Amino acid sequence: MKVLSGLDVVSRDLPAGLRGKRIGLLCHSSSITSDYRHITEVFGNNDQCALTALFGPQHGLSGQTQDNMIEWEGAVDPVLGIPVYSLYGEHRKPIPSMLDGLEAFVADLQDTGARLYTYIWTVKLCMEACSEAGIPVYILDRPNPIGRIQADGPVLDEQYFTFVGGACIPLCHRMTIGEMALWMRERYFPRCDLHVIRAEGWKRSMMYGDTGLPWVLPSPNMPTPQTAAVYPGTVLAEALNLSEGRGTVIPFELTGAPWIDGHRLLKELRRRNLPGCSFRMHDYIPTFHKYAGEFCRGIQIHVTDASLFRPVATAMHLFDAIIRTSPAGSLRFNPPPYEYEYRLMPFDILSGDSRMREVLTDGLSLKEEEERWKAQTEPFLSEFRQMALYNE
Repeated sequence: MKVLSGLDVVSRDLPAGLRGKRIGLLCHSSSITSDYRHITEVFGNNDQCALTALFGPQHGLSGQTQDNMIEWEGAVDPVLGIPVYSLYGEHRKPIPSMLDGLEAFVADLQDTGARLYTYIWTVKLCMEACSEAGIPVYILDRPNPIGRIQADGPVLDEQYFTFVGGACIPLCHRMTIGEMALWMRERYFPRCDLHVIRAEGWKRSMMYGDTGLPWVLPSPNMPTPQTAAVYPGTVLAEALNLSEGRGTVIPFELTGAPWIDGHRLLKELRRRNLPGCSFRMHDYIPTFHKYAGEFCRGIQIHVTDASLFRPVATAMHLFDAIIRTSPAGSLRFNPPPYEYEYRLMPFDILSGDSRMREVLTDGLSLKEEEERWKAQTEPFLSEFRQMALYNE
């Protein structure tokens, strides 16, 4: 059966709750139908509703801004003649004037299956604003591109809530963006009038390549679904003095630095026999970002079995192996700021608490750390199964 996104579903038949309404859209470059029509075309050409305003998350409506903390400003859409509001600039939560006159708020964003991907936290802020304004919220759901990969990593500690994490869920969580919205309504916004338009034909055991849906990179450094598979783990390199492969065509699949001993590192990683993946030495010269123009000794992760692969555990082993095969003090944790957080360590807000960093710096047991994650994840999964929208 062909998978249909929530946008495909509403383009076939607009929900009754949206008919005749003035609508605001939160969308980006990936907000397309299976036949490549953008959501602004779908709603802009539908005479059953009035498209009144556009909202864009981090990286902009077209994915035009490259990195974290690079803001963009709103404008007027040159074709539709309606305002475009940036939710990654002066404001990250819609202010009342942005919502003025709206009768429904529709969000269609492609998530990646990693808790720290910021789009769901923009949705959270929009749910809060719409709840305060009495505006119903419609989430047009999309597949989690790495649904087959099991939950992995620590559950976020509430003390570490930031714009890269605003709910107590694992780093790799298996939820769709619609399910995360339901999770947040239950816990934070019980008065939010939330409607999730389900994707049809999707099962959680699928990877994105199984859906038949077109992939449009949801952010500049998420070029393929293969990137999404490793991202929940290797994205932690953003908080280290490692290149996470930005400035190459396969970011997050590559990790490296000029001071790494690639041969020793590869031998150490292969010795660990980590499940669901293979490692290969791949040196590179980033064209921008960390170590731009410098020769980096690097490792590429190849996912060979998504059902066995553990992206966060694999990244932990990668970082630990780098520490053990490099000169003392080579691997360092970057200080704040990171994503507008100026107090907490970047690695901690990405991972979920300080323990993962302490395990690496103190050379503690990785097996015990993974057991800690499992103990945290089991209660989460038990709760999640009660409200999950999709079968395995």
